[in-house]
Amino acid sequence: MSTGPGRVAGPVAGAANALVDVAGLRVGHAERIGDGHRTGTTVVLAPPGGMVAGVDVRGAAPGTRETELLDPRNLVERVHAVVLTGGSAFGLSAACGVMDRLADAGTGFPVAGGVVPIVPAAVIYDLGRGGRFRAVPDGALGAAAYDAASASEARNGSIGAGAGAVAGGLAGGVGTASAVLPSGATVAALAVVNAAGSVLDPGGAFLSGARYGLPGEFGHLREPLAQEAAAWRPGAVTSFNTTIGVVATDLTLTKAQCGKLAGVAHDGLARAIRPAHTMVDGDTIFGLAGCRGPAPGADDLQDVLAAGADVFSRAVAHAVLAATGRDGAPAYLDVFPSAVGGVA
Repeated sequence: MSTGPGRVAGPVAGAANALVDVAGLRVGHAERIGDGHRTGTTVVLAPPGGMVAGVDVRGAAPGTRETELLDPRNLVERVHAVVLTGGSAFGLSAACGVMDRLADAGTGFPVAGGVVPIVPAAVIYDLGRGGRFRAVPDGALGAAAYDAASASEARNGSIGAGAGAVAGGLAGGVGTASAVLPSGATVAALAVVNAAGSVLDPGGAFLSGARYGLPGEFGHLREPLAQEAAAWRPGAVTSFNTTIGVVATDLTLTKAQCGKLAGVAHDGLARAIRPAHTMVDGDTIFGLAGCRGPAPGADDLQDVLAAGADVFSRAVAHAVLAATGRDGAPAYLDVFPSAVGGVA
């Protein structure tokens, strides 16, 4: 099977090393920072015709929308966007803005009189990070993220849904990564890292998710100096958190297979964040199939699932590395400056 320009020797990063390496997907971010705000929204838009989707919720405190539709037993086969947003349950309103934009464009599930866009969503808890508890994403911010969507969006850091994120006391954010497999299939992830758990190796301060990097991807990183690791004392970690995201492939998968892909991506989350899936996390991952390539055989599906876990771990690491430090949530490289060019 080949879905790309030809078979490659081994997994390599896609051209952007980002979710948009999956053909047809577009990503947009919008955030509000200042005047009491520190929050935002990220949208993943489907190619024409929609995308097959599944979901796996592992955290005990999730905030979600339209996830029941993704059960393989239920009617709808394609979704038109996935929204990841701050604002806790209040932030689910951002999906309404995306839904309005899609409906205005005539994109959605056809019904008598028009279309109903299918827009699953998940939230992180970032209330009060900018000062005002109710300064949360709304439909207008969701529409702004939709308007910003492009097929070349490859940024990482404190943007979109990750604008107010924290990660075990460090600044968190949005991270993305991709892999092109020997078959030519592409697998990619986008993570919004807002974790109660640590993103650091036990007993040290190297980023756990970076252990799963492709050759050279994190080659600039070193094990931070022992004195820096010993001096790190995270500030008060918020009592509610959540890491959310998507993992996608260009292959044609069923809803059940998309759900399995989402479930395996949680293994990547748990490799990069410790502990994960706690009572105060709402960890939720969507599995997406762009359906530009053929259905995989059994061996190819195994490779896609394995890559799904790895790309999610890598996305977590990129989110933390690129995040912007602020009061109460310093950047990783501000706390561990020897991680770049330090002594291994």
